[in-house]
Amino acid sequence: MDQPTVGILHPGSMGAAVAACATANAAAVLWCEAGRSTASTARAARFGLTPVPTLPELLDHSDIVISLCPPAAAEGLAHDVSERRFSGVYVEANAINPERAQRIAALLEPDATVVDGGIVGSPPVGGKTPTLHLSGGNDATSRIEALFAGTAVQTAVLGVEVGKASALKLSYASFQKTSRVLVALAVGMAREHGVDQELIEVASRRTDSYLSEPQYVAKTAARAWRWGPELEEAADTLEAAGLPPEMLRAAASTLARWQDAKDDGELTLTDALDRLAQP
Repeated sequence: MDQPTVGILHPGSMGAAVAACATANAAAVLWCEAGRSTASTARAARFGLTPVPTLPELLDHSDIVISLCPPAAAEGLAHDVSERRFSGVYVEANAINPERAQRIAALLEPDATVVDGGIVGSPPVGGKTPTLHLSGGNDATSRIEALFAGTAVQTAVLGVEVGKASALKLSYASFQKTSRVLVALAVGMAREHGVDQELIEVASRRTDSYLSEPQYVAKTAARAWRWGPELEEAADTLEAAGLPPEMLRAAASTLARWQDAKDDGELTLTDALDRLAQP
């Protein structure tokens, strides 16, 4: 099969680096200059992308379009693409929820073939190797796998249902990004009372991620009746220090859904998740 021409919307830090990897197996990788900043222009040039003046020109010349933009812009961008009746493969690779991914697919099909994508990891520069998770039709996902074969962007196909890749991306992001905010709150609280270095020392004794130990959820549910009030106390401490308490109050509210699981040593992960979803 001939090498495809690829369009990237838009070359931000992730988009430009991913697009640069695609150049290995593409005839050309295009980007649209219209309305973009001087920083975008410099970034695209650094990664060897080919500029075109307008979105219609990019779409007319592209076999595959990859959308990587701020989540809030994803649907508007897809609408602009749909107006041109783009008929290639459209990779919706933004961090959006599965329902939005499905709406975008409905907007672009049947003219285009939509592949749902979700990138887990850092931009593929300096030895980083993120994974582009894909879900959609077999022929289309195979083309995207071929596009990134042998590059720093790894691919993994999750199935044919649009929305699966987005769901995996947001499931991971919900932990990975929220945990960073929790670190800020915990260290901020400790610093207010002069024990921040001691906190870091205590935390350094455990380096595993709770996300890799989902069996611990059942134990959390059984202890929720104690942990909820503890987090309310912590939220009060944050508030007294001028730090935002809302995240811990929300966590306490979540724990309250497990009030009837008090000290239940027989609770399973499935039981705990069911109670969390249907209190």
